[in-house]
Amino acid sequence: MDEHRVLKEVRPHIIFGTPGRLNDHLDKENIQRYGIRWLVIDEFDKCLEMGFHAEMQKLIKSLPGLERRILLSATNAEQIPQFVNMAKKGTLIDFLPEEEQTSERVTLYEVRSPQKDKLETLKQLLLGFGDESSIVFLNYRNAVERVSDYLKEQGFTISSFHGGLDQRQREDQLYRFSNGSANVLVATDLASRGLDIPDIQNIIHYHLPESEDGYIHRVGRTARWDASGRTFFILNSEESIPEYVEGDVERYEPTANSQKPTAPKMSTLYIGKGKKDKISKGDIVGFLCKIGGLEPTDIGRIDVKDRYAYVAVRREKLQQVLQQTKGEKIKGIKTIIEQVR
Repeated sequence: MDEHRVLKEVRPHIIFGTPGRLNDHLDKENIQRYGIRWLVIDEFDKCLEMGFHAEMQKLIKSLPGLERRILLSATNAEQIPQFVNMAKKGTLIDFLPEEEQTSERVTLYEVRSPQKDKLETLKQLLLGFGDESSIVFLNYRNAVERVSDYLKEQGFTISSFHGGLDQRQREDQLYRFSNGSANVLVATDLASRGLDIPDIQNIIHYHLPESEDGYIHRVGRTARWDASGRTFFILNSEESIPEYVEGDVERYEPTANSQKPTAPKMSTLYIGKGKKDKISKGDIVGFLCKIGGLEPTDIGRIDVKDRYAYVAVRREKLQQVLQQTKGEKIKGIKTIIEQVR
């Protein structure tokens, strides 16, 4: 209800939302449909693949004042639906040279697995990366769970991400990875789009991408802005580098500096109060320093949501914080404080 009230009272200049959510607000007249001039659809090709065709069609037809429709994607769609184009001539704006499939700052490697099952090869590869940030891509949910369970048993601190998780679980897992509480993200291609996480050094194709577009989106998670990155294809004896992969692919032999995985620098706390409880980042820093015994340098990224907050703290200080804040109040409010696993 707060969201409905804010839209009616504040009248924001920019509104972010899914097609279904925006349609709901339009139906309830929380958004003045005649005043909307620009519509931006991010990852529009994926929206169509995921079945949002009818919702997007309804949304566009509900906005009679539209002057611009902007469709964003890292790859070209085979066809623009008629309801999007509305018989008007579109303009293609390409920010990459036509011949450049992936950033020239990404180095490509081939890693050979002596066994058909690649788990041991993946383990040795990750051991050699130390505390570098890496995403391991697989094609199926159950494969993500299997590889995640194996890496956890081997002592790695990881996050898992796939479509079978609920919204809170996905947020937890992504936040742990983005704030340095997990060195490795094991994921389906759901993580190949929409993640703007800086400093991801390694992209690992445990399963080969199912298409060239899928490959481009995966590799696009590394070498963001001016950074460089690496992408690794783990291949067994029955597999080879896909023909669509452009550029020189070097052979890579995993060399583990240690048989023990490097622990991440941070851990993540969940605090069960947020903006709607009048809790700010400053309140959280003060609480963790005064009650939890931390120094400001022990605290990393803080994200305050409406009803809860995430905080990154130095890993070696985690148990201290949990013990000293147990049962304590933040701004006079009793709340839950626990580790996000």
